[in-house]
Amino acid sequence: MNKIPMTVLGATRLREELQRLKSVDRPRIIEAIAEARSHGDLKENAEYHAAREQQSFIEGRILEIEAKLSLAQVIDVMQIENSGKVIFGTTVALVHIDTEESVTYKIVGEDEANIEDRKISITSPIARAIIGKSVGDTVEVKTPQGVAHYEIVEVEHR
Repeated sequence: MNKIPMTVLGATRLREELQRLKSVDRPRIIEAIAEARSHGDLKENAEYHAAREQQSFIEGRILEIEAKLSLAQVIDVMQIENSGKVIFGTTVALVHIDTEESVTYKIVGEDEANIEDRKISITSPIARAIIGKSVGDTVEVKTPQGVAHYEIVEVEHR
């Protein structure tokens, strides 16, 4: 199986979610199912069916997180010397060559990506285009609006 790259913060957040699911959410659902069962006929008991559905979701999420953590390759970019090359975990400042618009992104794992926080997935078109490039390089990114050209102006390890 392929390793799943993630930042230290991403791995920590997944572990925290797993802990909460196991120690808070799972017991709460088990209690809700027991309470709903005590109300009698399960065929027409909406509370019971809702609780069972929620239990199924929680158990599925637990399995998903455990699988991801077992395949995780946690990368701490702070421990890697800054060579000026774009790698997983770096924060990259780009300038759109045509519009001169500046944008900064941090390259993270798929579970950590959040465009509002300027975190893009390692599998995104922009990340794939800039990985391995250095400050001063220009890259071509295929977007839904067409091809965009960016210059890499800064690479930070933070």
